[in-house]
Amino acid sequence: MSDYGSTPPPPPPPPGSGGYGAPPPPGSGGYGAPPPSDGGMGAAPPDNKLVWSILVTIFCCLPFGIVAIIKSAEVNSKWAAGDQAGARQSAADAGKWIKWSVIVGVIAAVVSTIFYVITFIVAASTTSGGGY
Repeated sequence: MSDYGSTPPPPPPPPGSGGYGAPPPPGSGGYGAPPPSDGGMGAAPPDNKLVWSILVTIFCCLPFGIVAIIKSAEVNSKWAAGDQAGARQSAADAGKWIKWSVIVGVIAAVVSTIFYVITFIVAASTTSGGGY
């Protein structure tokens, strides 16, 4: 076996260098604090109102509720990306769409109830009595 053409291994590091630098002094908190879990913002993200968005989608007005769900889903992703203003705007927009969904749902319920009552009254008054 021949060592022809192979390079020798690198020399060892000088004593005391440790290769990566000196370790941190005791009591200094280690090599550095981990980054904050909220992306460094220092505050909690705004309420995304996702539960309310889902509830108004089911019980009030489907189209407006879907928009509310989309706006609610944008809040956390914008906050994680560092867009605080965008997250707050999406939270406000979600709240707006939730309110409009409730308003439209209540108006639709009232109008349909009035329609059914009028239809029942008209149907009851036009039926002939006694004959089959």
